[in-house]
Amino acid sequence: MNKSILQDGVLVNINPWRMLTWLLIAQIMVAFVGRSLAPLGVLIGEDLSLTKAQIGMLPAALFLGQSLVSIPAGFVADRIGSKKLLFLLSLCLGLSFILMTLTSVYALVLFMVVLGGIGYGTMHPTSNKGIIYWFSEKRGTAMGIKQMGVTLGSALAALLMLPAAVAWGWRPVLFGACLLLIITGLLAYRFYHDPPAAEAQGTEKPARLFASVLQMFREKPLVLVSLAAMGLSGSQLILNTYIVLFAYEHLGISLVLAGMLLVISEVSGSFGRVAWGVISDNLFSGKRIIVLVIIASLSILTSLVISQLPEGTSFWVMVPITVLFGFCISGFNGIWMNAATELVPIKQAGIASGFSLTLGSWGVIIGPPLFGYIVDVTGDFTYGWLFLALMLAAVIILLLLAMAIVKKEHRNQKIQDEG
Repeated sequence: MNKSILQDGVLVNINPWRMLTWLLIAQIMVAFVGRSLAPLGVLIGEDLSLTKAQIGMLPAALFLGQSLVSIPAGFVADRIGSKKLLFLLSLCLGLSFILMTLTSVYALVLFMVVLGGIGYGTMHPTSNKGIIYWFSEKRGTAMGIKQMGVTLGSALAALLMLPAAVAWGWRPVLFGACLLLIITGLLAYRFYHDPPAAEAQGTEKPARLFASVLQMFREKPLVLVSLAAMGLSGSQLILNTYIVLFAYEHLGISLVLAGMLLVISEVSGSFGRVAWGVISDNLFSGKRIIVLVIIASLSILTSLVISQLPEGTSFWVMVPITVLFGFCISGFNGIWMNAATELVPIKQAGIASGFSLTLGSWGVIIGPPLFGYIVDVTGDFTYGWLFLALMLAAVIILLLLAMAIVKKEHRNQKIQDEG
């Protein structure tokens, strides 16, 4: 499966799985820093005296930055490939979060998080482009492995950064993590290579960005899947942002064990991203949307169960519920990215990925603050979890509509081919 590229005038054979490894490492570190806002939210909130809605604004700000950059990043990735962007996005996220650790003004913190979100959001179109070009087979599995880096990075942030931040403060811990991210970006730039197909694509005359975006809006299944991803992404970040607060404040579980629930959720999501990719490739013959429907259905069930848990529920009761919830709602992303990139021609994979991420990011911008607002107003997490279940029901409707359109298009294409 090795592919040859011209490097310094010499033809070199490169294993795509080795390139996937570098994409995975970069993805882990980007998530380790960017997704640290969820486990550190309790400590940042105490330091800055924030409400639950304001804590929810932290990940919302990150994904606001992602929504602003996803389409331009996808457009650029289609033109110049992934190699250069891997370093630039690591530098952007790392420096922005370093500056965040140096201020106590909430508005400035949010602004730096938005800037960091620009680097964070560039990672998905950049890495997705690499997956699409390096892998023509087992793409769902490869995408699931790469996307596993998001949940692994988030899990590591909860496992390592939260206890360290309790001991030494969130500022120096986050500062050190940002330095590691920048170093990783340098290493990825050194050892990752774009495949020849991507390099050839970069030499083509650029299409107009506005025209490319308009073309994405004409792809109805892509639009519907992206709207559904709003609900799925929002639900995922609600779980990540509030599972620690819910367990700590409502159930009475210690802060360290509450943080472990986030670790469990994200580790389960890491397995889910690979498992759902394998399931999609092997059991559903590459069909992605039906798998998203299954994921949303199971997530509704777990959200309803959590909404009914009484105060004093033990950590061990929460563990299996969290495993299932994380496996589903933190494991859907690889399937989503495959669906988004496979609904358009391969040369538009980057812009389609960025387009879908832009729409999907709005679920994260709106979802966690709205969940926090509902809890602040009602004084009860129950209504927040019920809101999440209702949002996922709307997701299923959108996905079923997308499936119907795809089936109709395939049927019409078959008739044309036979004619």
